Amino acid sequence: MGLTAALTRAAAARPRVLLVTTPGGTGVRLAAEKELRSRDWPSASTPAGADLMLVAGPDCSRLGPALDRLWRDMPRPCVRVRAVTADEVASVLEAGRARLATPEGDRGGGDRTAGAHGHGKPGKHDAESVRADHEEDDRGFEGDVHTRHHDDGPEASGHGGEHAGHGGTGHGDGDDDHARHGHAGHGHTGHGHGHGGMEMPGGLPMAEPGEDRDGLTLDRLHVPLGPFLADWPAGLTLRVVLQGDVVQRADLDEPPAGRPADPFWSRPWLRATRGEPVGVGEAARRRAAAHLDSLGRLLSVAGWPAEAVTARRLRDDLLEEAPASAILPRAERFARRVGRSRTLYWLTRGVGLLSAADARAAGVTGPAVRAAGGDVPARYRQWLTEVVDAVRQMEATAPLDPVAQESPRGRWDAERPPSAALVKLLPRLLVGAELGAARLVVASLDPDPDELTACRPEVARG
Repeated sequence: MGLTAALTRAAAARPRVLLVTTPGGTGVRLAAEKELRSRDWPSASTPAGADLMLVAGPDCSRLGPALDRLWRDMPRPCVRVRAVTADEVASVLEAGRARLATPEGDRGGGDRTAGAHGHGKPGKHDAESVRADHEEDDRGFEGDVHTRHHDDGPEASGHGGEHAGHGGTGHGDGDDDHARHGHAGHGHTGHGHGHGGMEMPGGLPMAEPGEDRDGLTLDRLHVPLGPFLADWPAGLTLRVVLQGDVVQRADLDEPPAGRPADPFWSRPWLRATRGEPVGVGEAARRRAAAHLDSLGRLLSVAGWPAEAVTARRLRDDLLEEAPASAILPRAERFARRVGRSRTLYWLTRGVGLLSAADARAAGVTGPAVRAAGGDVPARYRQWLTEVVDAVRQMEATAPLDPVAQESPRGRWDAERPPSAALVKLLPRLLVGAELGAARLVVASLDPDPDELTACRPEVARG
């Protein structure tokens, strides 16, 4: 009893937080990331490494089972809280920390979700979902890799950025004197379809034999990626068939039909199409912040956490209305450092090739079409270029033309948002890729789930 109480007090003093974002929760996620950095609370990317789960965003009934599975996998005592708006984040985190410090804590049993004032309520969702399977260290950025930073980028010793799913660990491109790329993120474990639907203990899917591209007979494993992987589009689920660590097939779980309510990154364009006055400078600021958010995600997946933090700090300063004169020198230094990194280029070159012609045929607009070369380095370098260009436009006062001037993912159309075309590309681009490379492909396109649909609140049952 004494040991348990001591561990509870230690966890409550500096809890490890599993941040889970639902579609429509981008603004809440941004506030939560900033708040956690200011408190110096460590982040966790698996339930096994977390004391406190913070759900950022509105309730989404279709994702309830996935949240419940993450919750059940957290070691007790633990606490689960939710912030629906950005203003609630600080009070919700404090309420969760206080509840974690109580003698009883939450030691299993019911799912309790605290609102802004810390009130709990039982969870309603059935127990079936997927879970995250890679773990970050106490700083909340790296996987199980010791990363060394040199002037030209990330070098990983040992395994690389993160293990690849349950299908094995993939390897990146690179010369012998550079580290191999760490393949990001364990895929969430799910329910397999081989061997007549049999499952191993713990819900892991049984493998089934199949012939691979070299004519060898290897086991095939059905693994869902998402909906709550770290550095992954919120709510997106891809169901892949793996042989070894190579994706043989990828299918996208379609998001529920419905128009987006208020996509955070595209908000200036949505307002402009409604006839509201929006300046070019305001839109440029939002575009630069969106690209930096995407770059932070990609750099984290690629195993360069220091520059991922740099990207996120720049993003936050832009969203807090920092002047262009203060942001531009920092953005230019960041763009030079990341864009010229030989190691990052060698680790990602040739991954996710997408020609401009194929992108246009799929209805893609925006940076993905303009990225000459069409692979992951071409796309992150295009983001870097557009960040600097957008910062230079932030003082412009001309009215925004939402048709002529693109939103971060492309030409804005509420009926066919640009992220819809990006999502449709993913299954084709992932086939033949190693699992870690597949994570990089998704991060380099970074479709915005907020543009695809709005979560519908769960209807209370009488």
